[in-house]
Amino acid sequence: MPHSQTSAHRDRLVGARLARGASPWLLPTVATAAVSLVRARRSGVAKAVAVPATALAAGMLWFFRDPEREIASGRVISPADGVVQSIMPWKDGRTRVAIFMSPLNVHVNRAPLSGTVTSVEHIPGGFVPAFNKESENNERVVWHFDTELGDIEMIQIAGAVARRIVPYLPEGTKVEQGERIGLIRFGSRVDIYLPEGVEIAVEVGQKTVAGVTRIDRD
Repeated sequence: MPHSQTSAHRDRLVGARLARGASPWLLPTVATAAVSLVRARRSGVAKAVAVPATALAAGMLWFFRDPEREIASGRVISPADGVVQSIMPWKDGRTRVAIFMSPLNVHVNRAPLSGTVTSVEHIPGGFVPAFNKESENNERVVWHFDTELGDIEMIQIAGAVARRIVPYLPEGTKVEQGERIGLIRFGSRVDIYLPEGVEIAVEVGQKTVAGVTRIDRD
């Protein structure tokens, strides 16, 4: 069974909860669907609203799913579900691995290594599509972790639809590898910068699963 199918099957087996930070979008949608369904028998307008409202509520519930994961072993694991968009050597010797997240992916991000959160910085910016080169100037949250590999930088980048990044942890928090650290609402991107000398195990176009896919190679 392909890796992505195996991971999806694992998610279904262990169940899923709803992501923290989903309520501002989810509650109004579910409430609208519920009210329109109750009134549909007596009102033509409510009946017309009920079908799209229910479909949207179901979509929101799917989007904001937060499945439990069996965390993989390895030095560095993927912080995001998605597809590897690029692997780029950086001027300072590090390598940036960019993971694009479509609206169909789980959007809860996880710690790539165990360590301590040394900084969490929100940087305002634009909202062009996350696969676009200009997304470098998008709104983002920059994380730094003190780990066994030294300082690890991870960036959550908002996309054209994603207008809110919700960090779960403050500076100074000790995290375990694979622990949930934040949510990006709707399509977006996560970049991780690996230190010089770390060999990359993924390829451009490869699907990743947060907490499951290993990023580096021994």
